[in-house]
Amino acid sequence: MKHRMILLAAAALLCLTSLAGCAGDGNKTLSFNDVITSRRSVRSYDATKTISEAEVRTLLAATQNAPSWANFQPSKYYVAISPEKVAAVQDMVGGNKERIMGAPVLIVSTFEKGKSGFFRGQQTNELGDFWGAYDNGLSNAYLVLIARAMGYDTLIMGMRDASALRTLFQIPAEETVTAVIALGYRAEEPNQPKHRDFDEIVKFF
Repeated sequence: MKHRMILLAAAALLCLTSLAGCAGDGNKTLSFNDVITSRRSVRSYDATKTISEAEVRTLLAATQNAPSWANFQPSKYYVAISPEKVAAVQDMVGGNKERIMGAPVLIVSTFEKGKSGFFRGQQTNELGDFWGAYDNGLSNAYLVLIARAMGYDTLIMGMRDASALRTLFQIPAEETVTAVIALGYRAEEPNQPKHRDFDEIVKFF
């Protein structure tokens, strides 16, 4: 078991090193710091570039290294990659539709309720299923960072028609739809957003 955990840890590290730059940016290798600082919420995509199913599988397989409550791994992903499904999802993201028109892949992120935050079926603390959302956020963070390491760009969208997405992808009732994530290549260099003052968000005691 210990040997297996060491192998998993090594695999997670390799996801952000050996994969860096392999699918874009002129095959330039990105350091982990480059991945973090160059990731942006991209709202303009190059429609001439595509991403294969195999590449998306590699990306999403790497998200399984994200930590989760008791390793329940509650996150699920529904991938729109055919032109028909991509067009359908574009109509379900509100005002973001025009911003993602060139993205070749749209990913619906969900989590299974009643797993993270529960022990033997009982809610462990006052957060309950919020732990599922927390774990889903961790998985999505891995997704956008690994995507950037692979040369892709992303936009996480909270504006979405959950009911329509549930019908389109036959998402079970026991899963909560959280976000739609656009995956593609930036058409232009996005601006660097201003960050809050460090002392506003960190307190030492």
